[in-house]
Amino acid sequence: MRRTGLIGRIRLMGRSAIDVVGVLGRSSLFLMHVLLGRGGTSGRFQLLVKQLYSIGVLSLPIIVVSGVFIGGVLALQGFSILARYGSEQAVGQMVALTLLRELGPVVTALLFAGRAGSALTAEIGNMKSTEQLSSLEMIGVDPLKYIAAPRLWAGFISLPLLSMIFAVVGIWGGSWVAVDWLGVYQGSFWSNMQNSVSFTDDVLNGLIKSVVFAFVVTWIAVFQGYDCEPTSEGISRATTRTVVYASLAVLGLDFILTALMFGDF
Repeated sequence: MRRTGLIGRIRLMGRSAIDVVGVLGRSSLFLMHVLLGRGGTSGRFQLLVKQLYSIGVLSLPIIVVSGVFIGGVLALQGFSILARYGSEQAVGQMVALTLLRELGPVVTALLFAGRAGSALTAEIGNMKSTEQLSSLEMIGVDPLKYIAAPRLWAGFISLPLLSMIFAVVGIWGGSWVAVDWLGVYQGSFWSNMQNSVSFTDDVLNGLIKSVVFAFVVTWIAVFQGYDCEPTSEGISRATTRTVVYASLAVLGLDFILTALMFGDF
């Protein structure tokens, strides 16, 4: 009996491994077709602009509001910790470095996955379930070029810009809390931040992170929409998978990139 149960668990693990390999293979082929084959955006500039508005501009409210609050929280927590050592005037340095290096790219990517990523998956999944993708193929229009490519490139462009906006708004929110609420000298806040922030080590590395996150999150979202079962339950499961997989990918990649950028190797 125990042997039968062990064999069953081994079979289940084997099937799960095969499923994972299959998904990785299909998603890689999908990405290759979109980027290198039939997925160019030549002549589709209007589609790209439309998706930039849908994915990027409509995500601005949640990015701005979240940035203000997170910057304020960083200022409150940083002031509380630094005051123990008499270094509360360095709160601007802490807020800026935390947002530019870490929280700006990561939180923006997580918000993007929850708002834009889930919407992309649901939209493409709905097109699949209503046979709109099949209809495009029947009239000689490539769905990868018409549907997938503009959304993929729009996400790739939007997320890094949103990340920079998040960091700027967060720094402003932190300065508002630190200077106007906690009584930190305004000159100290901005001068400490200016003296400690490096473009290559902080701003550029944060931008690289956001570019990587943009690529992965949008790839997952678009592929899950194309690969989902054409039913309402299938679309719902695909949308959930998008948010879960994208969030885990962002956090895992953040650790790897942080180790490569700032680790002592």
